[in-house]
Amino acid sequence: MYTAHPDRYADMPYRRTGRSGLKLPALSLGLWHNFGPDRPAETQRAILRRAFDLGVTHFDLANNYGPPPGAAESALGEALRSDFARYRDELVISTKAGYLMWPGPYGEWGSRKYLLSSLDQSLGRMGLDHVDIFYSHRFDPETPLEETMGALHSAVQQGKALYVGVSNYSAEQTREAARILGELGTPLLINQPRYSLLDRRPEDEGLMDALDELRVGSIAYSPLEQGLLTARYLDGIPEDSRAASDSPFLNTDALTGELVGRLRTLNDIAASRGQSLAQMALSWVLRGGRLTSALVGASSPRQLEDSVAATRNLDFDQEELDRIDAAVKR
Repeated sequence: MYTAHPDRYADMPYRRTGRSGLKLPALSLGLWHNFGPDRPAETQRAILRRAFDLGVTHFDLANNYGPPPGAAESALGEALRSDFARYRDELVISTKAGYLMWPGPYGEWGSRKYLLSSLDQSLGRMGLDHVDIFYSHRFDPETPLEETMGALHSAVQQGKALYVGVSNYSAEQTREAARILGELGTPLLINQPRYSLLDRRPEDEGLMDALDELRVGSIAYSPLEQGLLTARYLDGIPEDSRAASDSPFLNTDALTGELVGRLRTLNDIAASRGQSLAQMALSWVLRGGRLTSALVGASSPRQLEDSVAATRNLDFDQEELDRIDAAVKR
């Protein structure tokens, strides 16, 4: 029987989510990949256990995570029953709905029909009566935002979610979502954008400024750019890597000679800080405390340990930041 480490809260920094009372760990575990039937169940459970032992109290999912869709939620449900039932109140569990989950006109986007049906299915797969955060996974241009936000509000009113968030929403869309939710009486807790050293759109397009003004939290996905911001591709493309697979998120075309040169320069900067490239990339998105949390995936407990070690050095001097900017923008 799993027993959590007694010192699990000793080292992980926790940050308040916007103006709410909820704190999230600086690093959260995303179950986007590595939690489907193609991965050994014991490895999945070992990752979840090690995460909690290291103070990673937030497990982030979506209805379509796996593969196949739904598999990650089912895997977490098994782990909750076998390992974490007595720790449920120490965990923050989030899920989302917005991308294609089942065929027909009610299986994706942002209608009330889809969002609330999906949430019920997610709760069933995880064996839960509620999640801590329920997200609209993407903005739906063909559904009134009042309907989408109304569905999130209903999830809270029904006791099926404690908080609500949005993901892949622009600054303008986030402002409007926050306004609607505020009028309904269910504050917008958090926005989950893609954000990394190599993808700075949340800064460049004003999303981070909007979140600061709204006092809404933020959690970045893909802070390692699907593995690009690791040492994995510094000397070519390994046969067992994501870039060498048929992944729609990363392929060999992305790994140009110019990009590899940038990655090698960034790796040198990381080494001068006593960090791996992945650790520096995580430290960079967490710098200054502006971001609430960053989502990391893991294929093994060891990989997770390496990511969590990034929280030991979140400070950058101006020279380091200038060198990183020069490497990225050269």
